[in-house]
Order: sequence, then C-alpha cells, then structure tokens
Amino acid sequence: MESSKPLYRSAATAIRPPESALYEAARRHLDNLTKPPGSLGRLEDLAAQLYAVRGGKTPLDVDPARIYTIAGDHGVAGPDGPGVSPFPQDVTRQMVLNFLSGGAAVNAIANSVGAQHRVVDAGCLGGPFPEHEHLVQRKVAEGTANFLDGPAMSREQCEAALDLGVSLARESAADGVRTLMTGEMGIGNTTPSTALYCAYHGLDPVRMTGPGAGLNAEGVSRKAQVIQKALAEHADVVSAQDPVDILAALGGYEIAALAGLIIGGAAEGMIVVVDGFISTAALCAAARIAPDVRFFVMVSHASAEPGHRGAVESLGLAPLLDLGMRLGEGTGAALALPLYRAAGAVFQEMATFDSAGVSRS
Repeated sequence: MESSKPLYRSAATAIRPPESALYEAARRHLDNLTKPPGSLGRLEDLAAQLYAVRGGKTPLDVDPARIYTIAGDHGVAGPDGPGVSPFPQDVTRQMVLNFLSGGAAVNAIANSVGAQHRVVDAGCLGGPFPEHEHLVQRKVAEGTANFLDGPAMSREQCEAALDLGVSLARESAADGVRTLMTGEMGIGNTTPSTALYCAYHGLDPVRMTGPGAGLNAEGVSRKAQVIQKALAEHADVVSAQDPVDILAALGGYEIAALAGLIIGGAAEGMIVVVDGFISTAALCAAARIAPDVRFFVMVSHASAEPGHRGAVESLGLAPLLDLGMRLGEGTGAALALPLYRAAGAVFQEMATFDSAGVSRS
C-alpha cells in the first residue's frame, strides 16, 4: 500500500492565493475613505491583505491570535562544538520553563497585546518537561546533529518537524484562531538560520553572520567560518536546491516546525505574522516548498542581526517595524498584531467621502 503523503505536502497543495480582484476591491474602498489615497501607508497594505485573505468577507477580525514559541537544540552549539553562542545549551531548556512560568519577554508582550501564547518542544535536549496547559510536547528528537559532521536531521526527521508545524496550524484553525505568530527558542539557532539564508538565496556568510545572543567580533568571525564550512560540507545538497533536503542538512527542529506552521497557516487561510531572524529563515524554507505562502505572511520587524534586511529583500518582502530588536521568541510578531487590528478598523469604521458629505476636491 502506498504511504500517505506528508502533511506539509498536502497543505502546500491546498494553498489558494486570494483573487487579484479582491485586492483591487480593497484598494477602491480604501481610496474612497475620508483621507488622501494611500496616506495611511502600510496600514492600507495590511487592510488589503486582510480583505483578500478573508475572501472579501467582513469584519476583518484578527482575533483570536496565537503565538507559537517553538524550541529545539542544535548539535553545532554543543559543548564540544565550535563555540557559536556565548550561552550553554542548557539555556534552551531553562527558557522553555521560563516561558511556561510567564517570565519571558514574549509573555509580557503577548499579554500586553492580548495574544494567546503556546510553547512547543520540537527538539529540546533532555526528556519530557513537566506538563503545562500551554505546553505542546511533540519532540521529534533530542537536538539536531552537528551539521559540520553530516546532516543536522535526516529527511524523515525534517519532514516530521514540518508536519508538526502543519498540525499546529490545523489545531489552531479548529480552535477558531484567525492569526498565527511565529516565535522560537534554541541556543545557537542563528547559526543554522544564517546557513539556510545562504543556501537558499546564495548570500555571503561573512555579510550575513551577526552576534546572535551576544558574540564579540572574534566570535562572529568564528561563527562565519563555521557556516562556510557547513555550506562546503553540504555543497551537493545546496547545489541540488531541494528545499527539504537543505532544511534537513542545515536547519533545526524548531525552524522546520515553524516552516510547517507557516505552510499550514496559509493552507487554512490564516494571516501568519513572522517574527525576526530565525523565523524568517523558516519562511525562506516554507516559501521554497510552497511559494504561495507569500500572500498570507507579513514579516513583522527588521531584526538587528546585520543580514536580516538583505534576506527579507531576497524574499521580495519588507519588514513592518524597525525597533532594533533581535531577541526572537515571537516578540516582534506580537508587536505587529495591533497594527493589523488598526488596519481592520480603518477599513471597516472610517466613513466614505459620500457618507460623510466630504468633498474630494
């Protein structure tokens, strides 16, 4: 009997881009509101995206909204590794517990914007965590392998992580969630993320590599060399440009799960607000697997990691905010949520020129 198709492949084929006529209708409505055309800038882009993704149906609600902070560990950041992070791997697990106790930045910001928050163990070292109502325990494996010695994941493991992300999106849709937001935690994960950017878009590791969690100049140089070695180690995979093989060779469980979450969210017709540097690397993978995800996503902010802007440009997108942030966790994505709410309010609540009796000239 033929094996069933992976969830991420089924989700990718289920994505239906909004009709171009819906964007045109949204723009006509926005131009008929009591303001100069285009004067609300990116808010109008968000409103048009909401209208099109919703199939022209109002109200343009974005709530409930849910952040998934997905966690995993990386072999390249292990105690015998090349030193790509100033923090030990134990911090990944410690931060998962911090998220669950409500003590992290993403908790504070999610609470402030009224977003649900869930934490996912996709690949943390160690056994199960204590049960918690906001914790999803679906560990694919206990950390990736060191990608300097071979693939970070097998293809089967990578596909399992992609399917995990899709399942999270489907469960969210079943719960009535309208907007998904991506977040992550994984010590050393700017290293595989940078490698993915370089592999997918042919970017320069030296220009792309940044301090991550706080490396000094010497550490950044060493990290860039590690990424160059990884790209050389997997040159055959990179040159073949199979997006899943690249993700398996260079990525991480949390990155693959985020890619699946983006694909699954798009398949469910949801807006997916993408966080910073690591989440955008997941978007690169998702966009290679399912190019039409671009209609459903928004990159929430420009990371202070030096290579992020160029990477976002390679996707043909532009970050919504620029706050000098580089924390991750979903913090930047959460901060973009009120802008979507405002965009929906503008579309629905502003008067037209005719209804307000306002002259156009």
